[in-house]
Amino acid sequence: MQIALSPAQAVLLTLTVAVGYAVATIGMKLVSDHVAGPGAAVLAVGLVAVVVGEIVLMRTTPLSVLYVTIIGVETVLVLAYAIWIGEGFSMRQAMGGLMVLAGLAIVSH
Repeated sequence: MQIALSPAQAVLLTLTVAVGYAVATIGMKLVSDHVAGPGAAVLAVGLVAVVVGEIVLMRTTPLSVLYVTIIGVETVLVLAYAIWIGEGFSMRQAMGGLMVLAGLAIVSH
């Protein structure tokens, strides 16, 4: 089945997928910190958002563009979360994040 998404819908779904990945990452961090029950629930919610959003987006967006976009947005979200919970943020991590965002800019134009 072919569907059509408006640019706003595509952006919203892409953000949903990126946030879903970030939420899943937070869930994994919780599980790794021995908060298994709530962490697994957070992880599951994140993955459900990812699966649903990606299935819809893959019908309208080239895979290469989709994944670079998702990774760019997710990178910003996960690095922000790492800073928020007090984990270190090195110059190397900042440069890696900037390279991901530069790749996003290159493929989106």
